[in-house]
Amino acid sequence: MQAVNTGTIDLDTLSKNISDECTIHSVDVKAVLMALGNKLDFYLSDGKIVDLGDVGKFKMAFSGVAETTPEALSVKRNIKKYHINYQPSVKMKRKLKAGITTYKEGSRS
Repeated sequence: MQAVNTGTIDLDTLSKNISDECTIHSVDVKAVLMALGNKLDFYLSDGKIVDLGDVGKFKMAFSGVAETTPEALSVKRNIKKYHINYQPSVKMKRKLKAGITTYKEGSRS
C-alpha cells in the first residue's frame, strides 16, 4: 500500500481558505505566506531551526559520503544533496498516532 494524494492546494486557494476563517483579506494572507517562504529560506540557510508551533519544526540537513579521516572531508566533495527535515508538532504527532481516515483508491467508503 502507499499513500496517494488527492490533489494540490496552491497559494491562492490556501490564502482564500484562511481568509474565509478570519478577518484578514486573502491578499494579505498570501503576502504573509510568501514572506514566510522567504524567511524559511533565510533562517534555514543560516543554520536555524524554524519552529512554527502547531505546524512543526523545519531544519536544513544534507546527505553525504563518509571519509576515513576528518581531514579528508570537503564540502564540495562529500556533501551530495541538501534537503529540509520536517518534525511535526506534538499536536500533529498525536493526530497521526490516533489515525487518519483512509480510503481504498477509487472509493470513499
